Amino acid sequence: MTVREITSCLEQWAPLSYAEDFDNVGLLVGSYEQKISKALITHDALETVIDEAIAEKCELIVCFHPIIFKGLKKLTDTSYASRAVIKAIQHNISIYAMHTALDVQLDGVNAGLADALQLSERSVLEPSKGTIQKLNTYVPKAHLNEVQDALFAAGAGAIGKYSECSFTTSGEGTFQPLEGSKPFVGNKGKRHIEAEDQLQLVFEKHLQSRVTKALLDAHPYETVAYEITTLQNIRPDLGMGCIGQLPKGMNEKKFLEKLKAILGTPTLRHSALLGKEINRVALLGGSGSFAIESAIRKGADIFITADLKYHDFFRAESACLLVDVGHYESEKFTKTRIMEFLNKNFPNFAFISSKTDTNPVHYF
Repeated sequence: MTVREITSCLEQWAPLSYAEDFDNVGLLVGSYEQKISKALITHDALETVIDEAIAEKCELIVCFHPIIFKGLKKLTDTSYASRAVIKAIQHNISIYAMHTALDVQLDGVNAGLADALQLSERSVLEPSKGTIQKLNTYVPKAHLNEVQDALFAAGAGAIGKYSECSFTTSGEGTFQPLEGSKPFVGNKGKRHIEAEDQLQLVFEKHLQSRVTKALLDAHPYETVAYEITTLQNIRPDLGMGCIGQLPKGMNEKKFLEKLKAILGTPTLRHSALLGKEINRVALLGGSGSFAIESAIRKGADIFITADLKYHDFFRAESACLLVDVGHYESEKFTKTRIMEFLNKNFPNFAFISSKTDTNPVHYF
């Protein structure tokens, strides 16, 4: 097995193109062509985790948080990140990080806690923008079906529960082949008029290179006229956070006790109790203060996230109970989700769940 085989499968679940701009995801250390026989799954690729990978003879570490985040200007032993990277390189261990590419998947980071709370009718809390693109091209009429079929096979034209969606408009295209050209139709130095169909299809952002290649391979023209634009339309299954319905309403205090038990944390930080029943629950693993208003707008009775600052709690506006469960705790089920995905797709490969506790926060 190669690193590429593992990571290509992970990217079918969590395409890197959907990661946030500030993030650093993908292969951080190593080579895609490296042969591997074992992989260690962890939350953070710290030096202690590298030691664990060495002991377990793992050549690949799949982690959630990237060990190289804001960049390393030096590879010395002066920081925890560079020490981990140095040791990984010394022992020929590749490191692959998923982070926000997995955050935006509805069945990703938040799914574990949503399952534990038995949330139903789940939807994305904060939909991602710029995830749908539109292809506009022009095809000679006799070749329309051939080009359409190639684009459909590449994944273009899928809208919700429908596939092979497109729109065509008939018209005439003009062009004059210049010296050095090899025109499919027409003669050099003369304007040519061709009956063409304008073909329009939408596709998911991460398919752009595949869709473009399919177009250029199937289109008969030497130079293909096309444009790709990003739409404001959103995918309802892609974005930060999750919101869903409890099986049965719960008293606030009883819900908080249940939440503590599920996450195994001794304490929770929260805004003032509102004295109302909890039915609709919003979740966002990691730092989620940016989605407070979305949780309120979507009718959440409680919003569970992490890293809330003092003034963030005022933003509850007595409309929603805000709960800060801790960063690590809010993403507690992520390692398990990754393990389950990989074991399902590679049932005969050795994946090991890291036993190292990488939570940097302790409670007294």
